[in-house]
Amino acid sequence: MSLLDHVRACNRYRAERFLPLVIDGVRVGLVQRGNLELMRRFPKVLAVHDQAVEIVAPRGFDALTQAVDEVIEVLVDEGLVHKWRHEFFAVTPRWRAAPIFKLDRGAVGIFGIRSYGVHLNGFRRDADGLKLWVGKRAPDKKVAPGKLDNMVAGGIGFGHGVFETLAKEAGEEAAISPELIARAAPVGALSYCMEMGNGVRDDVLFVYDLAVPADFVPRNTDGEIAEFSLMAAGEVIDRVRAGDDFKFNVNLVLIDFAIRHGIIGPDDPEYLDLVTGLRRPLL
Repeated sequence: MSLLDHVRACNRYRAERFLPLVIDGVRVGLVQRGNLELMRRFPKVLAVHDQAVEIVAPRGFDALTQAVDEVIEVLVDEGLVHKWRHEFFAVTPRWRAAPIFKLDRGAVGIFGIRSYGVHLNGFRRDADGLKLWVGKRAPDKKVAPGKLDNMVAGGIGFGHGVFETLAKEAGEEAAISPELIARAAPVGALSYCMEMGNGVRDDVLFVYDLAVPADFVPRNTDGEIAEFSLMAAGEVIDRVRAGDDFKFNVNLVLIDFAIRHGIIGPDDPEYLDLVTGLRRPLL
């Protein structure tokens, strides 16, 4: 397996297999063509046209949220969607635009709503080189149980900002103090679009780096991480290159870290493809 294979795996999206989900002519999601007959069952909420699926429910944030949630409840009862409950993502046409409605996190994929997350590389420089703190996801996680992960990561829920989410997740997942997380540096954003099951993940990941003190040891407090390990950064990238030990999108964050810190350099045959592939143009 190569590093580029991970980038390709996160971009398994074929436009001809989807129709845009639109409201008032603005795209807010993507609907798999295989789900069109399913969408036709809810004509008071969704209208399926030749070139798009249109949200036709009554306008207004609360009215739209309720109407779409009623559809989701039917899909949950039929086992097509697994609700996360009490965890919502904002539905917007673009980043930082006013939300049109909010959607249960479990239904993001089937409606192809763009979601946003934040990932933190926790690293330190020792006498023997650059090292990264790596978490192992709990075995009961809904997504990628038991896989390796960044020190901190989480989705940006409705009503929450990027750094607010980072600070919250840092405290819960790694017991990082407010004073320490305040030193985290924003280093960019990664994007990918990945067909999965009956939907698609159209994701943007905001990435931060944090140089942690030598005496800092992350400690999970919310049960989402089973354990942490301090690994040489080169070894981490070797693990990424060798297989699928890490959660699928974490591979992208680690490749980006390796490029920015010189572990992967311009002489690598995949270098340019990696640099461009990590930031897929937004649809």
